[in-house]
Amino acid sequence: MGLFDRLIDRRLAAYQRELIEIHYAEVENMYRQMRGWRHDYRSHIQTMKAHAAGGDWEAVSAYLDTLETDLATVDTVVKTGNPMADAILNSKISLARSKGIPVQADASIPVALKISELDLCVILGNLFDNAIDASLTLPEKDRLVRIYIDMKGPQLYISFTNFTAGKKQRKVGGIFHSTKGAGHGFGLVRMDTIVKRLGGYLSRNSEDGAFTTEVLLPQG
Repeated sequence: MGLFDRLIDRRLAAYQRELIEIHYAEVENMYRQMRGWRHDYRSHIQTMKAHAAGGDWEAVSAYLDTLETDLATVDTVVKTGNPMADAILNSKISLARSKGIPVQADASIPVALKISELDLCVILGNLFDNAIDASLTLPEKDRLVRIYIDMKGPQLYISFTNFTAGKKQRKVGGIFHSTKGAGHGFGLVRMDTIVKRLGGYLSRNSEDGAFTTEVLLPQG
């Protein structure tokens, strides 16, 4: 193995460790929110019992509405049928919401995938990270990430769209570059390499108001 190959291997290993550490932190953030709500469960019950004992049913109803809204922020948002995809998407959705970025997700993976969990993590993680980073450049009122995942025949179709408030992203040298700046494009290179290795298709399109990345991965 040559020097260049060893450097790439070391960089890849460091990238994978960073990816796992970030993902772990995001999952911990989501579970921390869930544990916090469960910890308060007993006090919620006591409060409603007190309102009920006093016959204040309007207060009980209002309290239940508040709890329902609160629970919606920590409940599992996406259930694709694939545990790894669920873990990645839900942790990233939790992260996006904590940064004031709404997420609309329609995702279904009804079959066992041939793609490895690491490859799936790299693709979904980078797509989501790029959408979050781009959204943070906008005012909160203009932020939105849309996700669509489903099977198209024997292929897994993945689409991520983030709004750009009318700003069309420019290509440099025929390709779109990461919004993270110099030194942060390795994730994009890894994702493109994986899609090519799997015989898949990747398309990036910047139209006025939105940036969309589409991926097709053969599973047959």
